[in-house]
Amino acid sequence: MVVLAASICTKGGKPVISRQFRDMSRTRIESLLASFPKLIPTNTQHTSVETADVRYVYQPLEDLYILLITNKASNILQDIDTLHLFARVVSDMCRSADEREILKNAFDLLGAFDEIVSSGYRENVSLAQVKSILEMESHEEKIQEIIARNKEAEAKELIKKRARELELQRREQQRRGGGGGTGYLGGISSNPTGYSQVPRYEAPEPASSSRPISTTTTSSTPARAPAFKGSGMKLGSKKTKQAEFVDSLGPEAVYTPETFAPSAPAPEPASHHVPAQHAAENPRGSVPEVEQESVHIVIKESLSLSILRDGGVQAMELKGDMNLLITDAEHAHLRITLTPPSDFGGNSVQFKQHPNVGKFAPGQTRVIALKDPSKAFPVGQNLAVLKWRYAGTDESNVPLSINCWPTPSNDGTCEVSIEYELENENVTLYDVVISIPLPDGSYPTVSSHSGDWSLDPSSHSLAWTIPVVSPDNETRSGSLIFTVNGVDAGVFFPVEVSFVGQGSLAGIIVSGIQKIGEGETPAYSIDSLVTADEYLVV
Repeated sequence: MVVLAASICTKGGKPVISRQFRDMSRTRIESLLASFPKLIPTNTQHTSVETADVRYVYQPLEDLYILLITNKASNILQDIDTLHLFARVVSDMCRSADEREILKNAFDLLGAFDEIVSSGYRENVSLAQVKSILEMESHEEKIQEIIARNKEAEAKELIKKRARELELQRREQQRRGGGGGTGYLGGISSNPTGYSQVPRYEAPEPASSSRPISTTTTSSTPARAPAFKGSGMKLGSKKTKQAEFVDSLGPEAVYTPETFAPSAPAPEPASHHVPAQHAAENPRGSVPEVEQESVHIVIKESLSLSILRDGGVQAMELKGDMNLLITDAEHAHLRITLTPPSDFGGNSVQFKQHPNVGKFAPGQTRVIALKDPSKAFPVGQNLAVLKWRYAGTDESNVPLSINCWPTPSNDGTCEVSIEYELENENVTLYDVVISIPLPDGSYPTVSSHSGDWSLDPSSHSLAWTIPVVSPDNETRSGSLIFTVNGVDAGVFFPVEVSFVGQGSLAGIIVSGIQKIGEGETPAYSIDSLVTADEYLVV
């Protein structure tokens, strides 16, 4: 069968929307649609009518008609089945079949029409598959949403921090005003930040926020030095959170009088985690920059993955897109050849091409080129030529396997062994951070590790950092072992993983570019980037 056009028109033949699958002029399609109502016989149950050149296969759609214009040699049964699929798509996407609603959803309808018929031939798709293809999300839009959410969260945290500082100032002023003189010594009081203020014997002055306790470790000091040389009085016998924190640091901690002096708020403790806002603003991380040529190809993929701690995949989704940027008009006539499909995803990877780009032929080399070879790609415009999506639970598609194994002991401690291994040969991962939650109030003793590790106070977790994980060197796999107080193995989950990768998990690799027509093959550059939106071991 050959479908020339799919259209929705009024009872008088006025076109509402129309999609031509073969080369037809606007005058030609308007003429065919205008003559269609005159050809419909009265008092008949037929759903098709023929002229000397074409066949109309139609179906009433409330006050409109939806119809296919085909050649006379097409299979009428297949035409009717295709028409019914078009009608179901329209009914599903539009709340009512009136002209205003059709025009409101025209863009999505035309995209759905392209998924049903390509170059005049029916694609083997169902209504559910068409809806799934149209619902593919934009990676750039998700990045912008993440940036907006991070900015909002940062603003809220700043407001809370300022409110705590004002509350501390108010309490300090009340304490100084209630002493009746400059010789007042106040007791230690707790505050919402978890630290306690220790006032000094001095004349009243404008209050300022307290500074968190800072520590410096040294091997030459056997015992803790006094907090300050002056004498003071401590009210109450119950230890504050500050005292418990100081005791947990051990006898090697050294403090100076300046430690307790009121000052501006201290900066947050250092951590190997990259703040979410900075990661969103610089999605490349440590991935090397690529120098752009006159033909520049950008491949972006985003991964969401949830792995079960005992093995298996709970959920996995990979989305990717390929963008083409041509800066020289002489190189606009070209075709891009991809490498043969990899083992990733099997046949479950769904592809979606730009409407002007030809679709992949089954069993043949995957080529990205315009349907009309006489036309050229736009110059100076970043064009999305290909998108793909994978969703499944096949464990063989996991790019980085994580094995976290807590082993409780009889002495109230737990030894945690965690290891990783790169499973996908197509990518090199940068800025890999594996975060393992820790029991409340416990701090780890690391016995062996590869890469670096640090404590993240904001989430009370151990951050294991590996700068580069590559299939070509010893960083392909690594392990870390630590011991911590606690016997509950479930507290060490979920393990969170973040990274930025270079390459393509789905194996979308450009093998070469050929220029159509005469001339030398242009130089081209490829920038492949993989990000982990969510990577958990639960």
